[in-house]
Amino acid sequence: MMLPVSAAALSDRRLLPEVRRVVVKVGSSSLTDGTGKLDPARLRALVDVLAARVNGGHQVVLVSSGAIATGMDPLGLAQRPRDLATQQAAASVGQGLLVAHYTRAFHEHGLRVGQVLLTADDTMRRTQYRNAQRALERLLDLGIVPIVNENDTVATDEIRFGDNDRLAALVSHLVHADAMALLTDVDGLYTGPPNREGSRRIAEVRGPKDLDGIDVSARGSRVGTGGMVTKLESVAIATGSGVPVVLTSAAQVAPALAGEDVGTWFAATGKRASTRLMWLAYAARTHGRLVLDDGAVTAVVERGKSLLPAGVTAVHGEFEAGDPVEIAAPDGTVVARGLVAYSSQEAPDLLGRSTTELRAELGEGYDRELVHRDDLVLVRRRR
Repeated sequence: MMLPVSAAALSDRRLLPEVRRVVVKVGSSSLTDGTGKLDPARLRALVDVLAARVNGGHQVVLVSSGAIATGMDPLGLAQRPRDLATQQAAASVGQGLLVAHYTRAFHEHGLRVGQVLLTADDTMRRTQYRNAQRALERLLDLGIVPIVNENDTVATDEIRFGDNDRLAALVSHLVHADAMALLTDVDGLYTGPPNREGSRRIAEVRGPKDLDGIDVSARGSRVGTGGMVTKLESVAIATGSGVPVVLTSAAQVAPALAGEDVGTWFAATGKRASTRLMWLAYAARTHGRLVLDDGAVTAVVERGKSLLPAGVTAVHGEFEAGDPVEIAAPDGTVVARGLVAYSSQEAPDLLGRSTTELRAELGEGYDRELVHRDDLVLVRRRR
């Protein structure tokens, strides 16, 4: 018997049948009919494939949209609501119905499900991030299929993901998934809009250069929130942290997970980072900004040094010691994120001064870094 293949060894989609743990994200458009209402037949077809994989000895985490769409019909809504309050109401009604459908469908295969509702805030605060991680791991250990969704009922504009594509990428890292499958209403990434003459499917993407010249401007469906742009952002988060991705339609989930040449395969481009740095890079909501001089930018970005007070020229925002902040170059370009060691009230008095000066004047404890290297992650510059 072949041993399970880890994400680190998963360089070829043909090895997908052997991986132990996969995160599968399905969008609202893949679960609804032409009127935007939940289509139980589509849901059952997806569950049939995922259940077969679980019963074959593998683990699946399902990140499922569809709560708002499921709640539209009971509330008499003809189209997806745009205001937050009505979205919350529809999600409140629809989430229970959606999970009930999943519960029945998986039960037919002898499997149980567990509902996990998350907001962006749950992945921004380290303690909640760890709690979510432990809960998901325990569910998987118990043989339960976690059904993850954004908690639309309580989420606010400030703390919501906005779509489940990014959530799926963060969950993939959270549970140390070996691969992620993004299921949408198109069968893969194309060189242009799929209905445009001459557009062709891209079978494989090995790096960012393979996406040069690709037109992904088409918007998402009327019952979903994410288009191809959000999916590629999700792919970048996952692949950049060592998790390969297959993007295809829900109708092709079986051959996709079987490693066949369907959809688009995105190879991992980076190494799996620590959970702490992943949280800081992609999930943490920053509370302020530190502006650096050119020398400090070089020290942090090119030489891998901690950020000292002497290299900071300005402090913006309000934050407490331990909060995540942006770290910016003189021109405003964000070059890193980090956990600051001082509050926004303390930091301004430290700027431009060496640790030796601070220790001599203020005493022990004030000679520490403003942001330690272990609490700092670089951010790719936009060109």
